[in-house]
Amino acid sequence: MFRRVLTMVQAHCKLGLTATLVREDDKITDLNFLIGPKLYEANWLELQKRGFIAKVQCAEVWCPMTSEFYREYLQMASMKKQLLAVMNPNKFRACEYLIRYHERRNDKIIVFSDNVFALKYYAKKMGRPYLYGPTSQSERMQILQNFQYNQNVPAIFVSKVADNSFDLPEASVLIQISMHGGSRRQEAQRLGRILRAKRGMDADVYNAFFYSLVSQDTMEMQYALKRQRFLVNQGYAYKVITRLAGMENENLKLGTKPEQAELLHRVLASTDEDAMEETLPADPDGLHHSTKTKNRLAFVRRTGHMASLSGADDAIYVDTSSAAARREKAKERHPLFKLFRR
Repeated sequence: MFRRVLTMVQAHCKLGLTATLVREDDKITDLNFLIGPKLYEANWLELQKRGFIAKVQCAEVWCPMTSEFYREYLQMASMKKQLLAVMNPNKFRACEYLIRYHERRNDKIIVFSDNVFALKYYAKKMGRPYLYGPTSQSERMQILQNFQYNQNVPAIFVSKVADNSFDLPEASVLIQISMHGGSRRQEAQRLGRILRAKRGMDADVYNAFFYSLVSQDTMEMQYALKRQRFLVNQGYAYKVITRLAGMENENLKLGTKPEQAELLHRVLASTDEDAMEETLPADPDGLHHSTKTKNRLAFVRRTGHMASLSGADDAIYVDTSSAAARREKAKERHPLFKLFRR
């Protein structure tokens, strides 16, 4: 949208403001000709010391996979592999423990999950309100107002719809159970949900907590390392927690083999669509693209080999689009590049 505005509105001066100057595609370099080079970047730790933002303790919590879940994880080749890591019973128990711990401190807690299947299961199992893309505006406002003003609603579960434009200054704890791959932008945006300065806060004491729950020995550990790069460059340090002290003294759900077996059966019975992340109209990182046009697939997958890349087999590329389709596609070209066409 901002790209379109820059080409439609004539202006003598252009000023861009953002909290997270980072993307996972190469479009970040387009700012050099759309607006101009970066002139100033505030240091987050300096803002923290001066009391403009909260002092946050960042932690990565390692959750061992149960033997049954890990066996299926190693054998699985579909999208369910990622779902098995998210639905890890030990991750669920760690999440429940952290929620209970911070509720006793009278903290306000947001739990993020990009996977809707996991979002609904966690929220319903723990008896917490949740919202995601299809949630109506009236229900969304009711949940958020209860979270802000009702002491009986200390925690809510949200999907990636809350990554942007959600103002919840009361929140002081954020827990991630499912993330958007290795997106550094999303990591910083989510941290921003709890960065609002707290009333009567001490600049030398941690007053906000950011947890990333990661299933051990899975792809989630690699993604977590990539996601943290932007915040590490800002000066933040991640504390790795391999064991939550006092967790064994809590009466947590999914602590028995029958409960875990029932959950595993539920995950294996789910569809590949359940295993996918929630899709939004626009992907801020440019990582997910629609695979369908109005009437047909935009691409077809087939088994191939490296020889195909060098033209060593009989595979050829043929443009099968009609002239009308090519004209329609030309309309999508950025206006800046249309100026250079003869």
